[in-house]
Amino acid sequence: MRLRLGCRLSYRLTAPTPMILLLCVHYSRTSDLERPDLLTTSPAVPIESYRDGFGNWCNRLTASAGEFCVSTDGIIRDAGLPDEKDPTAEQHAVERLPSEVLTFLLASRYCETDILSDFAWQQFGQEPLGWMRVQAVCDFVHNRIRFGYEFSRATRTAVETLNEGVGVCRDFTHLAITLCRCLNIPARYCTGYVSDAGQPPPYPPMDFAAWMEVYLAGRWWVFDPRNNDVRLGRVLIARGRDAADVPLTHSFGQHELVDFNVWIDHADGSAI
Repeated sequence: MRLRLGCRLSYRLTAPTPMILLLCVHYSRTSDLERPDLLTTSPAVPIESYRDGFGNWCNRLTASAGEFCVSTDGIIRDAGLPDEKDPTAEQHAVERLPSEVLTFLLASRYCETDILSDFAWQQFGQEPLGWMRVQAVCDFVHNRIRFGYEFSRATRTAVETLNEGVGVCRDFTHLAITLCRCLNIPARYCTGYVSDAGQPPPYPPMDFAAWMEVYLAGRWWVFDPRNNDVRLGRVLIARGRDAADVPLTHSFGQHELVDFNVWIDHADGSAI
């Protein structure tokens, strides 16, 4: 598949405002980009790019006061294959995990493993180790939490998601990550695009999506507790411990988001 993807975010600012933006496709997909999704602004301002501690591509700028717009628009080639699955993938004993994945076992801003540890073991301790235990977590979160954009709240944690029973994709992901970490399964937060390829219409308005990757059998695997199925055309932007590590936009000052658009569809304009 050739997919056109991008976004446009418009702000109203009362003063020049520094920002950090994570809106460009992850470096692991750079070779698939037919047309790079370079960040542009209106009005134009200088942009400095750098890699954060997780290897994500970040753009740093100072937005001008008044109406300010940031956008990306690229074309990526995708194999059109669903997320990989391997129900036989084994779980590693903690003492055999690579040191670099241990941070994804620990508590983080939105993932309170210390609070949910007992619940996780009571709920999933009898499930088979490895892939099937992760799938049991995803089934639980998918069935327990009610999705709705009206439930969006930037400060909701995994514990609050479990208690309130509602959320958006980032909340589903935070809860599933937390439960996996409680069960000694490394899990990390991902944000990016998920196309509607292969899905029946009607299609909801496009938005950025959140999912998780878990470490089993010596590698990372995609799990999507919000959709709880495999998808085509999943394109990563950034990874971290949770959403606090990979905010799409981080503003160092007051701002008002006045318009927000995201797209990922066939580059020739045909229906997904």
